[in-house]
Amino acid sequence: MSIDHLGHLGHPTTRPATAPSAGAAHGRWRCREAAARLIAFACDAHARYQCAVFRIGLSGLVLAFLLREWPHRRVLYGDRSPWALDLAARLVAENHAFTVLTWSAGRWWFECVYHGAILVAALLMLGWRTRATSVLFLIAVLSLQNRNPLIGDGGDNVIGVMAIYLAFTQCGTVWSLDARRARRNRRAGRVDRAGFVMWQILGVALLWVSDGFQGTAWAAVLWAGWVCQGLWYAARRWSRGAWSRELLDAAATMLHNCAMLVIAAQICLIYATAGWYKVQGTRWQDGSGLHYALHLDYFSPWPGLGSLLASHMLLIVLLSYGTVVMQVAFPFLLGYRRLKTALLAVMILEHAGIAVLLGLPFLSAAMVVCDAVFLPTALLRPSRRSGSRPKR
Repeated sequence: MSIDHLGHLGHPTTRPATAPSAGAAHGRWRCREAAARLIAFACDAHARYQCAVFRIGLSGLVLAFLLREWPHRRVLYGDRSPWALDLAARLVAENHAFTVLTWSAGRWWFECVYHGAILVAALLMLGWRTRATSVLFLIAVLSLQNRNPLIGDGGDNVIGVMAIYLAFTQCGTVWSLDARRARRNRRAGRVDRAGFVMWQILGVALLWVSDGFQGTAWAAVLWAGWVCQGLWYAARRWSRGAWSRELLDAAATMLHNCAMLVIAAQICLIYATAGWYKVQGTRWQDGSGLHYALHLDYFSPWPGLGSLLASHMLLIVLLSYGTVVMQVAFPFLLGYRRLKTALLAVMILEHAGIAVLLGLPFLSAAMVVCDAVFLPTALLRPSRRSGSRPKR
């Protein structure tokens, strides 16, 4: 054995470290790019036009209802209501619902709340100070509904739930007076000081009515929203660095996206549960569910029209099965763009039929407003001219 061989045995050579392969580097780059796209997607406000339609429709529906019931407002929610104020206060204490109408038995308080609800609904529909008016709209809707829970046709429950979600969205970014004022302030380089004054007024009002809250939950929610709005304004106005403003804007945007996602999930849940409950019923299984619904005296505003439709049994069977199929398949068909528009058109026609045949206009209108959340953006967004398109 030679000396070279001994040296080789005593000092074995180590394998040189290999450079990272091009595939691994490419994989890490793709992961970083996917993470950057996900962050950019989460920090960008989505469904802005759908949210604007949702805001206009929901507030306009409440405004129309309050104006229609204005002559009967005291019988429904006031001092002449069969559901007396002490009964309402007892029920609120048991179920922990929220209403401001039980704070005072005076007629002046009821008139202020009712007409204030009309004013807030009109301002929200126009898109004026939507950050504040959306919260006031929520308070007004819940106050009226929980004052007399025995009235309503199901649409009030949908409106109440959706009013809660609407308060967490950026519903005034398009088609609103807020968007118009923001464009003018950017062009002129002005700072909006009226919003800060309104924030102070709302803080004083909230401090004044804090004793009326039965518990601390709603007071904590309203105070938290008021404080967050103040922090957002302070960061916009006095912060030297851009990171605080960007952080608050990103948080508000993600909250908006989450609220819109919850609204879409809630609508899918409404249709899915309605369809699956119909599947369990024997009347809907044999296709006669709609026949019996048309013969209910309480839901027959046009008895002649209902009897005429009920006389065609083949049409009744097709409509009954079609209703069940569309409601059960609604959450699954939304993923297909070509079918989604046709599905929404069919659902709107169904709600129009329910409004006319069963006499449930506000329930049908509330569901049509909810269906507008799924409208394609290309249908709502104004078309751009070919010459103004950015170059790629």
